[in-house]
Amino acid sequence: MAKVFIGVAWPYANGTIHLGHLAGSLLPPDIFNRYNRMKGNEVMMVSGSDQHGTPITVTAEKEGTTSSVIAEKFHQINKKAIEDMRIEFSLFTKTHTDNHIGTVQEIFKKLLEKDLLYEKETMQYYCPKCSRFLPDRYVEGVCPVCGAENTRSDQCDACGTTFETGDLKDAICVHCRTEPEVRSTKHFFLRLSAFRDRILDYLKDKTYWRSNVETFTSNWLKGGLKDRPITRDMEWGIPVPVDGWEGKVIYVWFEAVIGYLSASKEFSNIIGRPDLWKEFWTDKSVRHYYFLGKDNIPFHSIIWPAILMGYTSLNLPYDIPANEYLMFKGGKLSKSRGGAIDIPSVIERFDPDVVRYYLSINMPDTHDSDFSWEDFQVKVNNELVSALGNFYHRCLSFTKKNFSVIPDKPEGSEFLTVIGEINKAMKEYEGYMENCDFKKSMKVVMDLSRFGNRYFDSKKPWALVKENKELCGEALNASLQIVKALSIMAWPFMPFSSERIWKFLGLTGTPLDHGFAGCTEPLPAGTELPEPVPVYTKVELPKEDVKEDTKKAAEVSISETPSGPFADLKRLDIRVAEITDAKEHPDAEKLFHMKVNVGEERDIVAGLRAFYKKEELIGRKVLLVYNLKPAKLRGIMSQGMLLAADDEALGGNTVVLLKPSKNVPNGTRFSCGLDINGKEIEYKEFQKAVIKVTSVKDAGTAAAVFDGNEMIPLSDGKGCFAVVDRELKDGANVR
Repeated sequence: MAKVFIGVAWPYANGTIHLGHLAGSLLPPDIFNRYNRMKGNEVMMVSGSDQHGTPITVTAEKEGTTSSVIAEKFHQINKKAIEDMRIEFSLFTKTHTDNHIGTVQEIFKKLLEKDLLYEKETMQYYCPKCSRFLPDRYVEGVCPVCGAENTRSDQCDACGTTFETGDLKDAICVHCRTEPEVRSTKHFFLRLSAFRDRILDYLKDKTYWRSNVETFTSNWLKGGLKDRPITRDMEWGIPVPVDGWEGKVIYVWFEAVIGYLSASKEFSNIIGRPDLWKEFWTDKSVRHYYFLGKDNIPFHSIIWPAILMGYTSLNLPYDIPANEYLMFKGGKLSKSRGGAIDIPSVIERFDPDVVRYYLSINMPDTHDSDFSWEDFQVKVNNELVSALGNFYHRCLSFTKKNFSVIPDKPEGSEFLTVIGEINKAMKEYEGYMENCDFKKSMKVVMDLSRFGNRYFDSKKPWALVKENKELCGEALNASLQIVKALSIMAWPFMPFSSERIWKFLGLTGTPLDHGFAGCTEPLPAGTELPEPVPVYTKVELPKEDVKEDTKKAAEVSISETPSGPFADLKRLDIRVAEITDAKEHPDAEKLFHMKVNVGEERDIVAGLRAFYKKEELIGRKVLLVYNLKPAKLRGIMSQGMLLAADDEALGGNTVVLLKPSKNVPNGTRFSCGLDINGKEIEYKEFQKAVIKVTSVKDAGTAAAVFDGNEMIPLSDGKGCFAVVDRELKDGANVR
């Protein structure tokens, strides 16, 4: 039995947690936790509410109350929501505790003793109207690197760039909308530069990290490790344990990660084993996993390891399986920015396991993923209910009706074939689980359920029971063996329904009690079967939900372009171009820097290195959004965007460039016969046009613009269409 430590990013206690938190950093560690416990491993999984920092003070100011009241209010709300979703922590605590404060101040003083902290005058945003220094979340503006708007002053969520005070363009105070000044103030700095060589050595063998984690980390390192302030001008937070520093607190980015250690100590004390935490933090064979969203990557891949190195010799992160964002209505789900779907509201409407299933197969693990109520309904009804739920119920109900008990196990090769299929699925499933690839693991479960349905159909028990009841019983035993294996494999994802199925099999305990060995252990013949009921039922959404999704999917801005259907397409000047050169971007692992001929030469920066070799690109005809506002991407100005189809929302991981179906001249317009105004547009305007891959008569698999149920293929109006040259499912998004 191995020990595994799981740290989960601490959600801010400034609002109710939403589906983005669940998909990004709460459900994945719970799946991994349950998987490891099923294997017999001992797991310590900790997290809690991040109760300090400006998100809490911002909410408190809005609600006219104190930060402590807000922090405790949302801690209790979120803790209950997490428990209702059956996310099982060893301990879900909070940062405003004596234990955490004491641990943070101890580490602060230890680093100070080692000369790893020092005082320095620094520049900080100051609002003359509010008469106070502004923490990073009180300042927003435009990212100077990628041009993202509403960017906070510490880090860009879009490209991962971190900023110094004054870097942000068009900065404003979010409280009063005044342009802030930059003034001098004194703070403690972490001597992060002193850890450069040790951090580089630590990262040498982390080749198994996800590409987004590697990219964010390497981008931080390329500019060299810079010392960072770890105190700020605020009243709410952990006091700086140095005389004369009243009115300043320890920066939340520094103290929140220390929560993993303080929570481990707290849990150990709660269960009466005060030294247990040492077994997980000092034994070098114990692997530490950290689950979080991509905006938190550098704090866990660089800063937290540096703090641990400076403090003492404790275990460093083994893996950081960070997720991308769950998107809704074209934007990131966010408490602070609005538009989130909170967990308590979701639980009121839906079975938690149904939500867990959908987020498991729509998890934003390597790409941002889109959430819509319509897609939720389709995937639950057509996959979970029709495949897994149907197989469960037809096997259990037919056996109960005709035998009342688990029939005798069949002998011979046929049963071994079923066991072989289960073992094959388990091997694939374990491989994905070990690598924290939960979306693919869930797909293995669903594929096994489809095999079970095919096996059940091939045996035709409804006819066999009349012809040879003994053989029918054997076929049903084999089918129930698959049911048992599925209830075990699905347990990390959907514990409620898996335990119900376990009981419908007449078995004692839970899937966890038997572990993965139970997948192939023979069922106890003669066991009385309870009367089963379906564990999943079809989701019926109110019409307004589906209507809202349909509206969103084909959203047009009538006020800006009041000319009817496909108004958004009229903003797009799409032209045929030819790639004449392609090179790896010097500062970004995912990007190519390309030259294209569109009747004139243009520079294009695109994230295609995971999908194309540069040799495949040179000489290729493509479709270019010609009138997209130029943007600097990692230091290179990109003059437009290439259209590509992305099937990630359909469960794939393919990106395919669009191309003209005929060899037309460079610069040919794909106007679909509309009178394009040619005006320069922002990227967010491009996103309003809904373009998808679909089957088009006389064109094959092509791209079309959708407005509700209407569509118009992308073409030059003369029989040349925008097509893909690799097989893709209908419905893949074009971006």
